[in-house]
Amino acid sequence: MKTKLSDIIIGCMSWGIWGKNFSTKEMDELIHFCLEQGNTTFDHADIYGGYTTEEAFGKAFSTSGIEREQIQLISKCGIQYKTENRDNKVKHYDYSKEYIIWSAEQSLKNLQTDYLDVLLLHRPSPLLETNEVLEAVTQLQEQGKIIDFGVSNFTPSQMDVLQSEIPITCNQFEFSLVQNTAIDNGTIDYLLKYKMKAMSWSPLGGFFSLETEQASRIKEVLPSLLEKYNATEDQLLLAWILKHPAAVAPVVGTSNKERIKIANDATKINLELQDWFILYEASRGHKVA
Repeated sequence: MKTKLSDIIIGCMSWGIWGKNFSTKEMDELIHFCLEQGNTTFDHADIYGGYTTEEAFGKAFSTSGIEREQIQLISKCGIQYKTENRDNKVKHYDYSKEYIIWSAEQSLKNLQTDYLDVLLLHRPSPLLETNEVLEAVTQLQEQGKIIDFGVSNFTPSQMDVLQSEIPITCNQFEFSLVQNTAIDNGTIDYLLKYKMKAMSWSPLGGFFSLETEQASRIKEVLPSLLEKYNATEDQLLLAWILKHPAAVAPVVGTSNKERIKIANDATKINLELQDWFILYEASRGHKVA
């Protein structure tokens, strides 16, 4: 992968009308704050805010005075959403050459930038045609409009289909202490094998709102670890991800400045081997085989 991403990636889905609905000034201030903390990578998708959040971010970025080379912008395309901004009868995926190119160019326009550091296909489609993707990505890269190309939420077999035509540099998938099936289903093994970058969305797994047996087991083992590492619960959950040799970069969805600081401090925690497995066992509900 050509693009160097920050260890903790800032997810921007909640910055717009799907969340905090920040003003241009508030977004400008938050972008600066993130850079001061070392969070230079911002994760977007065209559909966020019903196709409005990228434009709102772009307005803030254009007023920020920040040089484009100081940040990395990720965006995703392919999901056609039912919204007043699109004439769609049903939520579906469109990975035609024309749509991928058009969508990427719309993201460039909305984000007020000349290029995307990373473009991801947002979800796998049963009707995906690899030659269409190849032609679109090749054109976008030759024109300098995207640097790296990757996928999001693709399984190993789905990545294999694409890899037969076009190199994939990264995959963004759900991964947390709460939801770690990527360890078993081959997703992470595939990324390690082909030296792809791993990014995890929902890295806390909604842990703090869960009332499940799994959450109860995790809560039982956390207190001693919190004291041992002088850490918060969310820091230990992130440290568990960061311990993995795949060097998974969590995409944190918070826009709270204090929680962003807390997330960054998780990178300083190196869980001891057995502590990692204590949390893993609590998550699974049984010993490893």
